[in-house]
Amino acid sequence: MSAKKPRKIVIKKYANRRLYNTDTSTYVTLAELINIVKAGDDFEVSDAKTGEDITRSVLTQIILEEESKGETLLPIDFLRQIIGFYGDSLQAVLPRYLETTMRTFSGNQDKFRQYLQGMTNLFPFGNFEEFSRQQLNIFEQTMKMLTGFAGPSSERPANAPITAYDLQKQISSLQKKLDEIHKTDPKNPEK
Repeated sequence: MSAKKPRKIVIKKYANRRLYNTDTSTYVTLAELINIVKAGDDFEVSDAKTGEDITRSVLTQIILEEESKGETLLPIDFLRQIIGFYGDSLQAVLPRYLETTMRTFSGNQDKFRQYLQGMTNLFPFGNFEEFSRQQLNIFEQTMKMLTGFAGPSSERPANAPITAYDLQKQISSLQKKLDEIHKTDPKNPEK
């Protein structure tokens, strides 16, 4: 089964702040851009006058507007930690780490949804909190490895540089944990 390759839609932003979809020859709203993302397509936004790629700022604007509606996804502590990495020596590493983590999480979202749907009690948050703690622990361990401050339980020497193999090993470990959670669910219909 091969993954659908996203279409690349070109959006131009004009001085009047309007967004023009060159694919459909229509003006679009930020809400329509959200639907494009959810449909699995990709878009690039460029300034109509200069041609500058402003996709990052438009995506950030979408996130800000969604967060202001009360549909928060980004915890305050997470936002503070992100701000703390600006200007830090790990600033170059963090985006790739976050991208890899989100890609792994997205790849497992069907399993995670099935797990949550299989739970019959009304408040499955205890298990979700445990999952979140595990995710945070993995993140903290990775950051310790990246900064060279890994504890004595680490398999790597404290001064060893992080490798793609190390990151892949952690991702595999996370996948195994998710699979174990899925397998040990007594209400799992796939057993």
